[in-house]
Amino acid sequence: MKKQETEAKPTFGQVCLEYGQAILLAVALALIIRSFLFQAFQIPSGSMIPTFLEGDRVLVEKFAYGLRNPINNQVWVETGRPERWDVVVFISPEDRSKDFVKRVVGLPEETVALAGGELFINGQRVEDPHGRYDPLPRSPLRNLKPMLIGQNQYFMLGDNRDHSSDSRVWGLVDFDLLKGRAWRLYWSWDPREGRSLGERLRSDRIGRKIE
Repeated sequence: MKKQETEAKPTFGQVCLEYGQAILLAVALALIIRSFLFQAFQIPSGSMIPTFLEGDRVLVEKFAYGLRNPINNQVWVETGRPERWDVVVFISPEDRSKDFVKRVVGLPEETVALAGGELFINGQRVEDPHGRYDPLPRSPLRNLKPMLIGQNQYFMLGDNRDHSSDSRVWGLVDFDLLKGRAWRLYWSWDPREGRSLGERLRSDRIGRKIE
């Protein structure tokens, strides 16, 4: 008569080791995704209305303009350069602890100017399909003397032109400060109080591609 074989049960230590390995793997994958592929950002203000509303959350393609050192943001391998009208996330030129999201309007070695809200690039008037201006009052930000953009710099504007602090205020953005290109909204929540949950959840915006 054959003896019945019994399967050995894992010890408590083996179970803990297996769970620990799974957790470490999950953390490592999350860090890789966040550092090199996609990162989530929250929109804190209305400077990019109507593209972004306050309370929107957006996924950013970290690899769009290069693989970067996650500690100091230096480019290891360049994979592309911003094009005009790209919506990008970048480190603030004034405060390195903050991230901004704006639209690329001026490219390296171009000259940008504004006159009454009209956009001029290299002396030629250019249609601005994303700029939003209030009917009144007129903001002094609608006028800008010609500004020459450096070789590795970009001129950024918020889509909500009369209510945006951007390159008109704090100057140009170096390529080394870029973090990535805005890709899609993954959540949208109206932060204003006094509304029902159904009214605050902007479900029609979730999944929207950023253009």
